Amino acid sequence: MSKVKTNSGAKKRFALTGSGKIKRKHAYKRHILTKKTKKQKLALTHDGIVASANVKSVKELLCLR
Repeated sequence: MSKVKTNSGAKKRFALTGSGKIKRKHAYKRHILTKKTKKQKLALTHDGIVASANVKSVKELLCLR
């Protein structure tokens, strides 16, 4: 049986924390930033945690159990 490959897009987008949670970046921070407030852009800078509903599917993409 062959090895299971990690999804290349997922390994660029997600990272594990020390406690085992999955970090992610916020959307809406790439372009059209002139109409967004400083407060909104600052809030989007900080990393988020993957929602519990999506953890299982993200772990499958990262080949974690």
